[in-house]
Amino acid sequence: MNRDYLRILLPVMSLSVLLAAVFYMQPRTMSYFGLNLLFNLAVPVALATIAQMMILMVNDIDLSIGTFVSFCACVTATFVQSDPLIGYAILSAAILVYAGMGAIIHARGLPAIVVTLGMSFFWAGMAVLVLPSPGGSAPEWLRAMMTAKTPFVPVAIIAPVVMGLGMHYVVKRSSLGVLLRGVGGNEQAIERSGWSILGLKAVAYGIAGLFGVLAGMALVGLATSADANIALRYTLLSIAGVILGGGEFTGGRVSPIGAVIGALTLTLAASFLSFLHLSSDWQIGAQGAILIAVLALRLVFTRREALA
Repeated sequence: MNRDYLRILLPVMSLSVLLAAVFYMQPRTMSYFGLNLLFNLAVPVALATIAQMMILMVNDIDLSIGTFVSFCACVTATFVQSDPLIGYAILSAAILVYAGMGAIIHARGLPAIVVTLGMSFFWAGMAVLVLPSPGGSAPEWLRAMMTAKTPFVPVAIIAPVVMGLGMHYVVKRSSLGVLLRGVGGNEQAIERSGWSILGLKAVAYGIAGLFGVLAGMALVGLATSADANIALRYTLLSIAGVILGGGEFTGGRVSPIGAVIGALTLTLAASFLSFLHLSSDWQIGAQGAILIAVLALRLVFTRREALA
């Protein structure tokens, strides 16, 4: 079987098995309302996962995406709500900071894991400055958009599907996507072709920043308020979503559709573990166990393919 299809097949199987288990335990979830509840937080998680995918695609990793999403959520619940011009200006500046971070990492030869870890403290501090205590409110248009009732299928499922297909076109079909994957796969070849690696990394980080901003805004639209710690888990969830969806830490190998399915799987896993009445303290460990099981299965398939 083609390796690209295998990358998609495993996350699809994982999602299908989990969904079947949830339907078996709670038959009432087989409805529009039930699906909406199950995948309620899928949109911000999927957006954060796409942001992480852009960084992994250029052979880096982002340990600041969780605090960055929290910061964007705080700005959305305060400045965007009360003074939109200032709010959008802050969010635009945050995207530029993200793009600049990618440029500096390449220009100075710094390890991305260290720089982004340091930036995670910066974004966490900025979030507390913007919103010292939980509060704020979501703009009406954002709340209406995130809670819109679409016919037949909830927006919580439609939005990630559209997102995955759109990013699949950008990453797999567009010239920009080919170049960015080339940076992760063979940086020297791209440089010898006359392209600026610094510029391409800045673009990759800038796109990641844009999706981080969208994740923060979507989260506020669902939660109707914000908190400086509202998305701290998104760092690990986003990495897990990309890897679960068929991505790898090196080589520019990513799958946008798989990443979105991975995000949906992790969102559904949280609901599944809640139905098992598992303590929230154990849920993170259980999600990790699910991820390890899927990765082990992928390793088995990959080795069999290599031996064939």
